[in-house]
Amino acid sequence: MHLAYPAVLSALLFCTGLYGVLARRNAILVLMSVELMLNAVNLNLVAFDVWLSKTAEETLHSGQALTLFTIAIAAAEIGIGLAIVLAVHRNRGTADIDKLRDTSERHAPDGPDSDALAAEQSGEAQKAEATA
Repeated sequence: MHLAYPAVLSALLFCTGLYGVLARRNAILVLMSVELMLNAVNLNLVAFDVWLSKTAEETLHSGQALTLFTIAIAAAEIGIGLAIVLAVHRNRGTADIDKLRDTSERHAPDGPDSDALAAEQSGEAQKAEATA
């Protein structure tokens, strides 16, 4: 088999994964797209390893060993990623990435001006009550 077949398939898989990362809004689908991209890289590693082992006399199979490390890292990444997505979904009620962009909590500012701001707001509230 020629090297072009797995290389073209790998390029198609990688482009599909890249499109999924850029176009999807759901965090789980983005994680699945990243997995697709990693699998495309794994396919390339194995294909080039087989191709190079035919030309070289030594069969080291370093591409296949690197693929095993990539699979292990991808499994850990997907486990941690899904845990984070589930925790965010429990707290926020959505896994939509566009709605999760503002992750800061809205609360009163801390600092030296916060006491003066609170005093001004309470003074304005007292004036509004007095005029009402």
